[in-house]
Amino acid sequence: MTDVSRREFMKAGGATAAQLLSAHEALSQDRDGHSFAFERDVAESALRAAISASDLIYSRPVSRSEEGIPIGNGRMGSLVWTTPSRLHFQVNRVDVYANNCQTNSFVEVHDDYCGGCAFLDIEFEGHPFPESGFRQHLSVYDGTLTIDGEGASIRIAPSMDQDVFAITVDPHRSSRQRLSVTLRMLRYETKFFGRQTEPLAEEHAIRVPHRSQTATSQLIQDGNRIALTQEFREGTFCAKSAVAVAIQAASQEAQILNDTEISLSASQAGPIAIMVASAASLEDDEDVAAAAFRQLDAALAQDAVEFGRRSQQWWHAFWAKGALELHSQDGAADFVQQNYHYYLYLMAATSRGKFPPKFNGMLWNTAGDLRMWGAQHWFTNLSCYYLALPATGRFDLMDPFFEMYSAMFAACAQAARQQWGSEGIYIPETTYFDGLEELPEAIAAEMRPLYLLQKPWDQRSGAFMEFAEKKHPYSSRWNWIVQGRWYDGAYEIRERGYGPYGPTSHMFSSTAKIAWLYWQRYEYTLDQEWLRGRAYPMLRGAVEFYRNHANLRKDADGTYQMHWSNSGEPVFGVRDSFEDMVAMRGVTSAVLRAAAILGVDEQMTPIWREFLEHLAPLPTSTDPSALHPPGYSGPRIFVNGLKPAIKADRIPTGWMPDINSLPMWFFDLCNVETQDRDTFSLAQATFDRLLPEGLHPETPVGILSMLAVAAASLGRADAVQILLPNQMRPQPNPRSPWYKKGGLLENRMTLGEGAQALHAEHLGRAAEALHRALLQSNPPAPGEDPILHLFPAWPRQWDARYTLQARGGFTVTAAIRNGSVELAELESHSGSTCRLRNPFAEEAVRLYRNGSPAEKLSRSLLTFPTTKGERIALRLNQPHSTGSS
Repeated sequence: MTDVSRREFMKAGGATAAQLLSAHEALSQDRDGHSFAFERDVAESALRAAISASDLIYSRPVSRSEEGIPIGNGRMGSLVWTTPSRLHFQVNRVDVYANNCQTNSFVEVHDDYCGGCAFLDIEFEGHPFPESGFRQHLSVYDGTLTIDGEGASIRIAPSMDQDVFAITVDPHRSSRQRLSVTLRMLRYETKFFGRQTEPLAEEHAIRVPHRSQTATSQLIQDGNRIALTQEFREGTFCAKSAVAVAIQAASQEAQILNDTEISLSASQAGPIAIMVASAASLEDDEDVAAAAFRQLDAALAQDAVEFGRRSQQWWHAFWAKGALELHSQDGAADFVQQNYHYYLYLMAATSRGKFPPKFNGMLWNTAGDLRMWGAQHWFTNLSCYYLALPATGRFDLMDPFFEMYSAMFAACAQAARQQWGSEGIYIPETTYFDGLEELPEAIAAEMRPLYLLQKPWDQRSGAFMEFAEKKHPYSSRWNWIVQGRWYDGAYEIRERGYGPYGPTSHMFSSTAKIAWLYWQRYEYTLDQEWLRGRAYPMLRGAVEFYRNHANLRKDADGTYQMHWSNSGEPVFGVRDSFEDMVAMRGVTSAVLRAAAILGVDEQMTPIWREFLEHLAPLPTSTDPSALHPPGYSGPRIFVNGLKPAIKADRIPTGWMPDINSLPMWFFDLCNVETQDRDTFSLAQATFDRLLPEGLHPETPVGILSMLAVAAASLGRADAVQILLPNQMRPQPNPRSPWYKKGGLLENRMTLGEGAQALHAEHLGRAAEALHRALLQSNPPAPGEDPILHLFPAWPRQWDARYTLQARGGFTVTAAIRNGSVELAELESHSGSTCRLRNPFAEEAVRLYRNGSPAEKLSRSLLTFPTTKGERIALRLNQPHSTGSS
């Protein structure tokens, strides 16, 4: 019956809410008021059509491997590209790292690496992939890639349960076909290893040293199965990976071709199925080759057709959790829908493993170990992928993010004490997957006063510098180092010239932002077990780090002021950093609310409340010490901090809040429900000032920019209409040295971050803005009860229908056409009270509970109780026709 309801709406091409309601009421009468046809239940055919608009369809081979088609299961993935006779892959995994935080071997920028497991090439007879063209089709709805070559069709499907790709080759003729699959090492070097040299050769292993670290790759032939393993070691660190291949065919032959390649050939009449499995571990005693072979054997036991069917079933269930339908006459809204669902595809294909995908490359590297920005995680970049996910309800895709940061909790608590002499936890902006290393106490004792500016930088010891010279300059802890140089056989580091400061060295707000995402998961789910066990320790740790920081001091005016911290990357060592002052307000409000919910830390409540109530005001341009250009006479706006400053940014907007973070919109300080009108007005003025050339159809939006998010949060539909699609299509930068000048590639990703740093950050940021334009569930202030607001910043010229999650434990389905809301429904997952801004202005509204007419409400803010599992529809309280729709 829900299928019929859906088709009725699609067929009408503009059925009114009244017509839909008439149909619903008729159904209710037929089934005693219990069969309300909720629009959330979308017909499979309509859902497929909406998602399939995001498909990638190529008609010819790509000119560069980076433009290949992405296929993945969330843990392993590859781009797929062709040359005339070959199909190419680089198998990558999210849990393969060549080193950890204790490394002393990677001191040059862009030198550390991760992810890569093996090159894999499939060679065919003849030239099935000619330069003249052939069809390649990624079905986003099915999660499957089909390639129609000359003489054969290839179908590639990932198992979503095991780490296996099934590659089925179906010949167009009944004659016998022959192909070969080759695994190839990512790195090769000939070195003398003393007595180990001969055993390595006998075992078909290549060892490549990198200072104290070694990477050993080995070719394995096991009957008609082949594998390539990797093992990375440095000190006590060990990481391993394996890629294994088998073929379902009558005739097979395995052969080691040379030092770096192993091949498996097969021939038969009819289809041939190739199974590619992978495994990885950080445990020294785990046999990853055996783990990969076990997965391979399990896959071989399945019929290839059944394998593909189960893969598609997973993807179909994934899309059934929620989707969007957007349309506008100029096609802009349709373009946004296409890119939005593609973003979700990329996240499902890369974010289901032990660790989150790296922002720079994700699972799509194609050139071995090369990956600009290396193996560390930048939270700001990572946030581009994860801030949009809570509204989708797909928290399984957020699990890798939470697992990584929770696993480093102890290391971050130790870093707070060792590096800053504080309590709680310190999560740096940039860090390896396992956090920060434990420092020798003598180094930590010297670091604290140096970094807190309690000891002159020129008094640092030789022992401190010798220790620092072995560290990676992109680590926040050592970010005062820049790229060094090799001179006379020795590597010499260079300093930035600002003492212990670098762009991320004194960024503290990342800790609070990460904790805030834990809090948001609770707000969306109301899962108290999550709050108690996972979110609360993070919130408490972030507040206590700030509150006990040596450079947070109570001034003579009775306010707490933060000294010598960075405000994002643009400015170093300011007073009352905008980032920190906003973060402290947000995270302290959240920990107070969380403590009250859990009934814990009663003795800390008055301490935290006093701290919150006495924080210094947010810095603005009218403060005599404000960071702004001399002679500034513009409107009163927020600024990045107050003087003195170690380094003020040189770019024209550097003294204003960093557009890549804009924390007042991160921490619920400013949105359409904000009751503090002064803050709201300041935010509006700041937003306008961040657009120095005003708003026009070609207004550029950076890949990390939060401007579209800010526009949606402020209810600026005019800006959303321009900024949202523009962010999804980043323009080439004439000054960029990278392929296509960092502009869009055929696969809708870009190389704007540099060589092999393939990314979709622009799509994730835009997805967050899209959600906020369609549905906000923000509280009037951090830590308060959320208020749902449908279409708060939606362009009137754009039609939309969506199913999204809202804070308070609700699923919301809504539709708007020609600027009028036609559908408003919600499902309560926790039985909480719903506070909803009336989607029909202040018109009287009737609620339908589980299909039955219920109470009537009016006013601007609708407040009503719900029960767990209850479905509620809101309709204008007016007479309706009983005619058919």
